[in-house]
Amino acid sequence: MVFHKAGKPAGKPGEWYYCLKHKKVEEGPECPAKNRFGPYATRADAEHAMERVAERNAEWDARD
Repeated sequence: MVFHKAGKPAGKPGEWYYCLKHKKVEEGPECPAKNRFGPYATRADAEHAMERVAERNAEWDARD
């Protein structure tokens, strides 16, 4: 992983994340790990991260 001078993580091109705090897709991690899902292989996968979360939660609730 590459770091900026301020110690903030800088991602690799082609790694996509969904930021929970800002509710947006980021290329490379712009926000701390506690605020994001990923990495995803494509921007589209990251854009649909919250849909996947909802689907998985519904599946887990159905099992209980």
